[in-house]
Formats: sequence, C-alpha cells, structure tokens
Amino acid sequence: MQLERLYDDHADALFGFLLNLTRSEADTRDALQEIFRRLALHPALLAGVRDERGFLLRMAHNQAIDAIRRRAARDRKHESQALETAGLFAPAPDTDAQTFRVALEAALAGLPPEQRAVVHLKLWEGLTFERIATALAIPLNTAASRYRYGLDKMREQLRPLYAEITP
Repeated sequence: MQLERLYDDHADALFGFLLNLTRSEADTRDALQEIFRRLALHPALLAGVRDERGFLLRMAHNQAIDAIRRRAARDRKHESQALETAGLFAPAPDTDAQTFRVALEAALAGLPPEQRAVVHLKLWEGLTFERIATALAIPLNTAASRYRYGLDKMREQLRPLYAEITP
C-alpha cells in the first residue's frame, strides 16, 4: 500500500521537522496525523509528484504554520510554555556536550519560524536550497538568506559558550 510506504519512508523526518517548527509534541503528532489522513482520503494528491519528500515537507510546513497560528490565537501564554517543553536532542553523558546541546536547542528555538524551518531542513535533512525553496514554496534566494541569517543568529548566541567549553 502506497500510504504505508510513504509513512515508513518519511514519517520520522516529517516528525523531526514538525517538532522543530511547532515546538510541541502534541501539535507535531496532530499535524503528522492530519498529513497522512489527507493522503488517505485524497490519494490523488500525490499524482504527478516527482519529489515525495519535498511535497510532504511542504504539507508539513503548512500544517505547522496552521498549528502555530491556532495556538497563538488560542492562548499566547501556552505558546511560550510549549517552546520550552520540546527537547530536540537526546541527553549527552558529557556535561559540556549536554550544555552545548541545551544551548543549541535554545538558539534554534530563538529563531523566527521561517528561519528555523530552513535551518532544520538544511542541517538535519541535508536538503539543497532548491529543494528547501520548493518544499516551503519560497524563492531560492529567500531560502538561502533565511539560512544565512539563522546561522548568524545561532553563531552569535553560541559563540561565548563554545569559547568557554573548548580547550
């Protein structure tokens, strides 16, 4: 069954992408479920799609934006708490590595959602700017500049910590 294969091939990557954007495991699970529910109800959505991952990432991005907007409209305070609850990285046995992971997670969370999406897709999914632009329905130069601005912000925030923990 095509839906099963799609889920097996792409669900983990979509989950990570959605979690990075929504910063809420509940919203991430809801968005992922909605993506595959839509595909189950409308299999023709995939007709003619050449890049399944890109198409699914675009669906995930749209779901994430919808979830973020609903949450913001519902309760501003809940949004700020949700940003602090989702952990992206597994705990590290080394205290310096753990400190850096926590700081990296905070730096990612501090990025605007548009930059965070591009940084995630580039660094964790290894996508090219062309595929990112297609997946997020933005111009290629916009994808590249969001990545550059996001990295600059993260670098600025992480530089003091990196200097402190490196010998």
